[in-house]
Amino acid sequence: MPRTISVYVRWVERLNRGVGRLVMYMIFIMMGLLLYASFSRSVLNAPLLWGVEMSQFMLASYYLLGGAYAMQMGSHVRMDLFYSRWSPRTQASVDAITIVFLITFLVTLLLGGISSTQYALEYGQRNHSSWAPPLAPIKLIMCTGIVLMLLQAFATFFRDLGVALGRPIDEEGDA
Repeated sequence: MPRTISVYVRWVERLNRGVGRLVMYMIFIMMGLLLYASFSRSVLNAPLLWGVEMSQFMLASYYLLGGAYAMQMGSHVRMDLFYSRWSPRTQASVDAITIVFLITFLVTLLLGGISSTQYALEYGQRNHSSWAPPLAPIKLIMCTGIVLMLLQAFATFFRDLGVALGRPIDEEGDA
């Protein structure tokens, strides 16, 4: 594979690995928030208006920002009826073809996300709840997660294409 593609793949994978490992600790912050909200409601008799809703936003951030890392690690669910019997080169060829559908979906999702984020920023959109937080921050996080997933999808495509063509991209350098 050309050096530019190899550098791109390694850069994107390093970025998504860093973001994914950072975001995975968000689950503990979310758990702490939910424990505090429960304690506040049960023991202090002072329910938090924002506790559960904030944890929902954190969970959305957790899976949106962690999706690219999960893809990089091969953690997404895969239909494995025939796939495991194929050679690595056949697997990579099929993956390189099918990832085009994922890229198409992610581009469509990103266009909708950008439109929704622009609307939230322009009109100061707020959630319809008693806390009524602004929705622009979570929509910006959503678009960031989609961009990271799109970058990872292209990196995975290039990696699979390299294997399918018999010129895999190594972790440290070109093959």
